[in-house]
Amino acid sequence: MSAPPLPATTNTPAANGDSSDGADLAHFGYEQQLHRKLGRYASFAAGFSFVSILTTIFQFFGFGYSFGGAAFFWTWPLVFAGQFLVALNFAELAARYPISGCIYQWSRRLAGEAVGWFAGWFMIIAQIVTAAAAAIALQVVLPTIWSGFQFIGDDPALTSTSGAGNAVLLGSILLVVTTTINCIGIDLMSRINSIGVTLEIIGVAAVVGLFFTHAERGPGVVFDTSQAAPGGYIAAFLVSGLMAAYVMVGFDSAGELSEETKNPRKVAPRTILTALSVSAIGGGLMLIGALMAAPSLDDGDLATGGLGYVITSKLDSPAGTVLLSTVAIAITVCTLAVQTAGSRLMFSMARDGKLPFAKALATVHPRFGTPMLPAIVIGALGIVLLLVNMGNAALFTTLASVCITTLYLAYLLVTIPLLLRRLRGWPSDQSDAPADGSTLFSLGKFGVPVNILAVVWGAAMVINLSWPRAEIYDPTGKGWWMLWAAPLFVLLTLALGAITYKAVGAKTREGSVER
Repeated sequence: MSAPPLPATTNTPAANGDSSDGADLAHFGYEQQLHRKLGRYASFAAGFSFVSILTTIFQFFGFGYSFGGAAFFWTWPLVFAGQFLVALNFAELAARYPISGCIYQWSRRLAGEAVGWFAGWFMIIAQIVTAAAAAIALQVVLPTIWSGFQFIGDDPALTSTSGAGNAVLLGSILLVVTTTINCIGIDLMSRINSIGVTLEIIGVAAVVGLFFTHAERGPGVVFDTSQAAPGGYIAAFLVSGLMAAYVMVGFDSAGELSEETKNPRKVAPRTILTALSVSAIGGGLMLIGALMAAPSLDDGDLATGGLGYVITSKLDSPAGTVLLSTVAIAITVCTLAVQTAGSRLMFSMARDGKLPFAKALATVHPRFGTPMLPAIVIGALGIVLLLVNMGNAALFTTLASVCITTLYLAYLLVTIPLLLRRLRGWPSDQSDAPADGSTLFSLGKFGVPVNILAVVWGAAMVINLSWPRAEIYDPTGKGWWMLWAAPLFVLLTLALGAITYKAVGAKTREGSVER
């Protein structure tokens, strides 16, 4: 059975949100505390900026190409198809549970408190690591724009010691900036995010136009496997597919911001699906365009320089700098969106008394309408994570792999319970339907098969992401613990989660946590 709603917190006055949306939220046992100011575009921007194809494709294009050659392009539509199955299930849940901290809230209502708590825990950890991984992407762009951004050493490559160290410095500065914005309020955050996303979309269109008008070869290049890593192509293809797996996540951010979105039951499902679909189309065009426009496929520069190499080879310095500046903006709003989503999830769990220091974490600033402490905690922990990895040449792929593995596990803790509930007739119970009786997004008779495929897909991706590959986790041969970084990180996260869950449960029973 689904878990009953927990009592609402009352430590701040109700925000100036829409009264009908606030009344709908009260149906789940919560007061309207956050400021409900996001419209449809701002909601879409939250999901699109989390996916952030300019950020992540610039980060990982060289990685994908170095393993799968040009034919790694086909991992993109494959991963999109799998993730769209997940997004369809999430859209249905977003329509029925328009509550902040959606992964936690959906899971606990489908499978009970324990499963829901661990889904939220895995997602919080994933978002902290994702924020750090997104922030260090500035290293891919800023030193290319101006060498003065290389403060440490003279090798900007992320795989070098000096490049990794400089990435930590730039990433830490960015996290301080995004934390400040998140503390000031959702209004400022959404304006910056929406402007950034608009510029990112323009940038994507410009990059695609540049590539297609400066093509060196035809679209048939996507069948070229000549530059794949040695060994069987299936193995190389699976590794190269991690690039797309790293990119197409975070589309659920519209659900995380449900309590700050106007008419979230209608808006969030649409923007979840739209953010992923637009990202897939734009990203696919960028990939095929880069492969067609690259000066050479076999000189090694495409694998090491990625999209930045293709752009700078096709444009003179001023125009290329403008496009790269757009990428830097995309990285900034991506980090901002990840941190915002994570802070809302932390706030949602704390509001239910499910985290240490719950009362402080659930406090909403009376003026800014934001849970400030969760934003500060995520920013600070992201910086600590970067500092711990200072000088690690495998920083980039290791952080990306472990955070995405954890995120896919959190998704599974939603899709698996949802499937079990569907097999028992969900959503025949209309207790979560809106009071006005309006029709909600539904998969109808396709719910069970779509859900089954989403679970199979998610499980397969967790295995592929966490598989101990030396070329990803331990390229410098530091030891077995690096090779098994993803499984070890998951086990450590689970162990710390179990300790925290037990401690929080004990405090709750003693009545020391106010809810």
